[in-house]
Amino acid sequence: MQVSELMSRNPVYVETKEPVSSAAQLMRARNIGVMPVCDARGRLAGMLTDRDIAVRCVAANLDARRTPVEDIMTRGAVTAAPEEEIQAALDRMHAEQVRRLPVVEDERLVGVLSLADVARTRAMDMEAARALSGITSNVCRKQ
Repeated sequence: MQVSELMSRNPVYVETKEPVSSAAQLMRARNIGVMPVCDARGRLAGMLTDRDIAVRCVAANLDARRTPVEDIMTRGAVTAAPEEEIQAALDRMHAEQVRRLPVVEDERLVGVLSLADVARTRAMDMEAARALSGITSNVCRKQ
């Protein structure tokens, strides 16, 4: 099975020059904690997380209304290709400790693959559980 068969198409993204406050409002409205960042031509530039906003903007006392997303986003996003096999994408998610992969074709964002997308297919439930287990294995509960 290929990534293109399970990815979410037409992903929500923010452009690099948008202010952080606009991105945060969009993230709140969509109830998401991570969002792709693209340049004006739709090429993936990075990912923006709620942690990026909290640590790199708010904690640094930057003005979220004036700071462009590109100043605080996480660069060097781990990606997948639409024709890639799901197992290879899951292995990368596990290795890189991420729950979502932007899907890129010819440098343009064409979708997002999440563990939730994979878990929705019965044939892949066990692989998604294995990947999630590997991602969360370093989380300990205080007693």
